[in-house]
Amino acid sequence: MKFDKKHLLLYAVTDRSWLKEETLFEQVEKALKGGATLIQLREKDLNKESLKEEALQLKQLCHYYHVPFIINDNVQLAKEIDADGVHIGQDDMAFEKARSLLGNDKIIGVSAHNLKEAQDAYEKGADYLGIGAVFSTQTKKDATHVSFETLKEICQKVHIPVVAIGGISHDNIIQLTGSGVDGVAVISAIFASENIEMATKELKEKMKRILQQTMPVALTIAGSDCSGGAGIQADLKTMLAHHVYGMSAITALTAQNTTGVTDIMDVSAEFLAKQLDSIFTDIYPHAVKIGMVSKKEIIIVIAEKLKQYHARNIVIDPVMVATSGAKLINDEAIHTLKEYLFPLATVLTPNIFEAEVLSGLYIQTEEDMIKAAQMINQQYHCAVLLKGGHHLNDANDLLYQDDHYQWYRGKRIETDNTHGTGCTLSSAIASYLAKGETLDLAIKHAKEYISGALLAQLDLGSGSGPMDHGFGL
Repeated sequence: MKFDKKHLLLYAVTDRSWLKEETLFEQVEKALKGGATLIQLREKDLNKESLKEEALQLKQLCHYYHVPFIINDNVQLAKEIDADGVHIGQDDMAFEKARSLLGNDKIIGVSAHNLKEAQDAYEKGADYLGIGAVFSTQTKKDATHVSFETLKEICQKVHIPVVAIGGISHDNIIQLTGSGVDGVAVISAIFASENIEMATKELKEKMKRILQQTMPVALTIAGSDCSGGAGIQADLKTMLAHHVYGMSAITALTAQNTTGVTDIMDVSAEFLAKQLDSIFTDIYPHAVKIGMVSKKEIIIVIAEKLKQYHARNIVIDPVMVATSGAKLINDEAIHTLKEYLFPLATVLTPNIFEAEVLSGLYIQTEEDMIKAAQMINQQYHCAVLLKGGHHLNDANDLLYQDDHYQWYRGKRIETDNTHGTGCTLSSAIASYLAKGETLDLAIKHAKEYISGALLAQLDLGSGSGPMDHGFGL
């Protein structure tokens, strides 16, 4: 059977350990009816004759449904029954010997756990890679964990199809969005299910949606600004301006305009949790921006959900102190942010006053900025973009990460309409991260965008007005 990467879309792995009242043949047929695109037999406990008989039956069944049938590890069995191929691990038969035994017309997949192993398999002529375990798994408790970043790097740099394997379920499969995989290998999520056919069908549909999601997606977790200049309104405008699909989880409603805030109504922690569940289980974001959160319970829920769904590219604008120096949230909330949320960040974007709170330093010079950013970086183990702003050094910002720092120089733009600049900068950074940019380039492009939005000189309201988020549209 001619191999195509479409055969990896939903790759079902099974053995007799999942049997209840049915036979393995019956279970596999249900998976095939549900849409499984490849079947791998990994039986280890049957004697040679029984295993051969079982494999021949499953091969015939798979070919009836026009689906490839491959054997796990056992190259000799694959040759004897003329299976469509074999999947081998790093500790199994050497690839060259397997290819010699099976010939060039058979499928050979190889397990890999890092880029070097993946490149080695590609150079030797593997037809596809099985990368994992991407999640913790009950079926192979000693499996090596492979991070999302490693999985994505392999997909980008190794030019053969990639299937993710390990602990994949109906709940976490969506977290593979943006990884670049061609499919998933699934075991218990199919064969431990009460309804194998339906479980297979649902997993296949989810995998199809993941592959079809081509538009970058970002989530903002922040408060609503009814006047549209800051908060989630500014974030969503910014994301749209960058051709990113924006989603929002609202932490609070505010009554405000360009002259100030007159009232705030917080949402409950329980309701915020439901918003986040709804988002992460359906349209998985490539990046997350977090704005002002002022209640301990809200902060804890956000942290719990980010960890539960393995959120990535997390940009936190630690809104604690206004550019006037006025404190915006209480000490309990600040402590909770430090303990629960900041350690999850990809990058923090404090202003000078917020950096003073986080570092304990009084910042007056660029050298002070470097020292404060270093301290924050070391404490929370994330990158720090310390915004100099007009308070200290025109519009020069400092990025500190990996024991190195970099300046992003800017020019002061004469305007009173700067409402929402912090929200906009952080959501622009998140937008570029969602599109796959490095943090360095994301910051560079975000600052250019802010400059353009300010230079448009939008003049609305009687106070500090908003920027023109759509100046480039």
